[in-house]
Amino acid sequence: MTSLAIGGNLLDPEHLITTFGLIGALIIVFAECGLLIGFFLPGDSLLFTAGLLISTGVLSAPLWLVVVLLVGAAILGNECGYLIGAKSGPAIFKRPDSRFFRKEYVDKAHAFFDRYGGRAIVLGRFIPIIRTFITVMAGVGRMPHRTYFIYNVIGAILWAGGVTIAGYFLGKIAFVRDNIEVILIAIVLVSVVPVAIELVRSRLRGRGARAVEE
Repeated sequence: MTSLAIGGNLLDPEHLITTFGLIGALIIVFAECGLLIGFFLPGDSLLFTAGLLISTGVLSAPLWLVVVLLVGAAILGNECGYLIGAKSGPAIFKRPDSRFFRKEYVDKAHAFFDRYGGRAIVLGRFIPIIRTFITVMAGVGRMPHRTYFIYNVIGAILWAGGVTIAGYFLGKIAFVRDNIEVILIAIVLVSVVPVAIELVRSRLRGRGARAVEE
């Protein structure tokens, strides 16, 4: 597979897995779920590609083992993010912008968390950027850890397990194997649809509020 145009080898999931192996995939999933600098990593496409490479024999590991390890990495990553939020508190909102951080990411995750509450931990798994910052919001908001952990486990199973298994079975289809780059780009586009819809709805609500004020 050639490198994806949107990220080169650094963001090419097949290159990452074939170069760094399963350990590398686990580290990437952990970082994207728990470390603030991991928001740019290709979580969805990485999971899908891992399943596909298992189905084609490129990644020689049992599917069940890979799924268990990836789910575990996702759970631990979220626990790390929760701890960062709980320890840093509201100070996270005052962090200055940098090359790898934008306050707008925190603001969007905060709004998403306020709207969906505990469900945001599960729903946020499937939305890039939100996936990274929503766990921090749960820690900042002092969400009860027992409740958070339940949502964390459910989200990790559905996301890390579900996407990897989907990649495994869809990887057996010739069309998917022959058009993997298109499939991966489609996954990225589909994953940002919820964010796009929410942005449009927010703008419409803002225009409606301004119209009422006028």
